[in-house]
Amino acid sequence: MFKVCTLLAAYNGEQFIKEQLDSILNQDNVDNDIYISLDLSTDRTIDIIDDYKKKYNNIFLLPYGQKFGSAGQNFFHLLTKVDFSKYDYVAFSDQDDIWLPNKLKRALSMLQKSESDGYSSNVTAFWKSGKKVLVRKDYPQTEFDYIFESSGPGCTFVLRTSLAIDIKQSLDKKRELIKKLWLHDWYCYAFSRENKRKWYIDSEPLMLYRQHETNQVGANQGLSQILSRFKVILSGDAFDKVMAQADFIAIKNKPILLLSKNNFISYLKLSFLAFKCRRKPMDKIAFFIIILLMSIKSLFHEAK
Repeated sequence: MFKVCTLLAAYNGEQFIKEQLDSILNQDNVDNDIYISLDLSTDRTIDIIDDYKKKYNNIFLLPYGQKFGSAGQNFFHLLTKVDFSKYDYVAFSDQDDIWLPNKLKRALSMLQKSESDGYSSNVTAFWKSGKKVLVRKDYPQTEFDYIFESSGPGCTFVLRTSLAIDIKQSLDKKRELIKKLWLHDWYCYAFSRENKRKWYIDSEPLMLYRQHETNQVGANQGLSQILSRFKVILSGDAFDKVMAQADFIAIKNKPILLLSKNNFISYLKLSFLAFKCRRKPMDKIAFFIIILLMSIKSLFHEAK
């Protein structure tokens, strides 16, 4: 069996972490070790993890007591601290989802069949009410999609160890700048694509993606969430995150060069690259509209 290293970032997770750990431990036909980084918490998560450590010899907790402040920074901590060298693959896990028994087996199979270095997939979002929705992420990859979005929820990610080690080394080289990064999954996808590593997005949903009020990044369902995202982008905050990550990875392709100019003409030129900057058809249209609005905003600013 292949040896898998699963990285789990947790924080105040006592309500759901048992169900998540059980679903990881019950994976079919894989030799799987679980490494947990627990952000300083105020509930019983540490006690639950300690109980599991006593029961299972393949669960490891990183030194506890640090405050990371976000799931992304907690995962970056895992990526820099865990030794992957004895494993074949590295997987990511949230603290509150439910993995179907064949999640890892399917991911490893598709990585081998597609000869890819990174894997992600669609998920089934679910709510306390019992509602379930398929969250599609398997739209065809485009030339520049990785500049502006991840390939899907990080909890679906599985990486070949060679790629995980390259990512670790890239983070180690600029450890003092990691705080400027936002999401670990987006970073891993962007790093992989920029470095010409092949990525596979699976159409098969193999986990239940729990939705609740504390999700940092969720299924983005509904008009209110869409409008909220528009506001963030138009405020410039989203593009600040794009530029910070591009600078960290040293990405200097056409969209980044146009964004860095930050003027009417550069935004106008970028708008015509919309079909290369996102995967989902509706996201391409939304990107085009947003960039046009940014160009008009910059025109008024230049006229002052």
